[in-house]
Amino acid sequence: MPDRQTPAAHTDAPSRPAAAESGRWPLHTRILIGLLIGAAAGLLINRFAVQADGTTHPVAAWLLRWIAQPLGQIFLRLIFMVVLPLVFCALSLGIAEIGDVRRLGRLGLRTLFFTLLLSSASVLIGVGLADLFKPGGSLAPEQQAALRARYAMEAQKQVQNARQAKSPIDLLLDVIPRNPLQEMVGALDGSSPGGGMLAVMFFSLMFGIALQLAPARAAPVIAVLEGVYDAMLALVGIAMRLAPYGVAGLMASMAAALGLDLLRTLGWYVVTVIVGLLLHGVGVYSLVLILFARRRPGEFFRAISEIIVTAFGTSSSNATLPTSLRVTEQKLGVSRRVTNFVLTIGSTANQNGTALYEGVTVLFLAQVFGVHLSLAQQFTVVLLAVLAGVGTAGVPGGSLPLVVLVLQSVGIPAEGIGVILGVDRLLDMCRTVVNVVGDVAVAACVDRTADSAETRGLPGTTA
Repeated sequence: MPDRQTPAAHTDAPSRPAAAESGRWPLHTRILIGLLIGAAAGLLINRFAVQADGTTHPVAAWLLRWIAQPLGQIFLRLIFMVVLPLVFCALSLGIAEIGDVRRLGRLGLRTLFFTLLLSSASVLIGVGLADLFKPGGSLAPEQQAALRARYAMEAQKQVQNARQAKSPIDLLLDVIPRNPLQEMVGALDGSSPGGGMLAVMFFSLMFGIALQLAPARAAPVIAVLEGVYDAMLALVGIAMRLAPYGVAGLMASMAAALGLDLLRTLGWYVVTVIVGLLLHGVGVYSLVLILFARRRPGEFFRAISEIIVTAFGTSSSNATLPTSLRVTEQKLGVSRRVTNFVLTIGSTANQNGTALYEGVTVLFLAQVFGVHLSLAQQFTVVLLAVLAGVGTAGVPGGSLPLVVLVLQSVGIPAEGIGVILGVDRLLDMCRTVVNVVGDVAVAACVDRTADSAETRGLPGTTA
C-alpha cells in the first residue's frame, strides 16, 4: 500500500508546526481565543461605534477596513491556494490506491458500495436537518441584506454564472469537462464554462481510474501526486498557523455587522451538526450492522470503545488507524486481509462524518447570508460533499479547504467560513468519531458478505 495511506505520511506535514510550538497553547485553543477576541471586538463596534443611520465611526471603520478584513483575507487566500491541487491529488490517489479491482475481486467493489452508501446517507441527513431546523435562518432580513451587500460583488458574479438556469441534460453534460484545465481555472470564482468543481472532480476520478488501468507505468505519476499531496497538506498547516489571526479578523467583521444574533445562530449550528452526527453514527450504523454484518450494535460499539476514545482525542482518522487495525481484528474478529484493506483506504476515502458536517455547514452559511439554494443546487451540495468525503485528509482541519470548495461552487461567500472555525475543534472531534466508526462498520459488513469460510461464525454475530 502506498505510503500516503499510512499514519506517518498523513500526519507528518501537519505535525511539524505543532512540534515547533511545544510548550505553547495548542492551535485549537488559540483559534478559540482568536474567535472570542474577534467576536468581542465586533460586538463592541456594533454596540458603540455604529450610528443610528447605519454609518460606522471612522476609527472603527478604519480598524475593520485595514486590520480585520486583510487578516481574514490573507488566511482565506492561503486556503484557496491549495484547494485545486489538493482535491485533484486526493481524489486521483483515493481511486488509484483502491488497487486493481480485477485482482481484488469483490472486496474492492463491496468496499466502494458501503462507502458510497454511508456517505450518501450522511449527507442527506445533514442537508435534511439543515433544511428542517434552519440554524442560520434566525437572522433578521435586514442583517442578511447587510451581509449580501458586504459581499455583493462576489454574489453577483455567482448569480451571473448560476447553473440552475440550465436544463437537466446540460447540467449532466457539464459534469464531463471538455477542457479540464479551463474548468480548474474558473472553478473557484464561478467563471468556468461548464460544471466547475464537479467537472474537476469528475476528471480527478477518471484520472485515478486511468492510473489503475496502467499500473506498470503509473508508479512515477502516483509518486508525484503523493509528493504534491503532502506538500499541499504542509501548506494547509502553514495556513492554520495563521488561523487564530484570520478568525479574529473574520469574526470582528461579522460580529460588527450582526451583533449578538450571530452567536445565537452559531449555537443552533453546533446543535444541528451534533444531532446529525448522532443520528448517523448511532442510527444508520446500527441499521447497516444489523442488515449487512449481522452484528448486534450494542456489542459492536462496546468492542470498539477504545477506537472511539482515540478518535475523539486525536481528531484524526489517520492517527487512530493503528488502534483501529488492532481492535477490529482482535476484538471484532474481522479477517486481517479485509481489515488492512478497508481501514487503510477508509482513513482517507470514507469520511462520511465529514461529509455530513460539510452538508450542514454549506446550508447553514447559505441561510446566514440569505442565499436561496434551489433543489438542483442542494443536489450539487450533496454530490460535492460525498465526493469531498473521498478527498478529505484524515488530519485535524483537513476538511477546511473542501468546505471552501463547496461554498464557492454554490455561490456562498467563502468569508463565511470564519463564522464556524471557532467551534470547529469540537465538531472535528465528533465527526472524526463518526468517520472512524464508519470505517470499522464497513470492514465488518465487507467481511461478513465476503464468500470465505474465515468470515463465518464470528463472535458477537447473529444468525
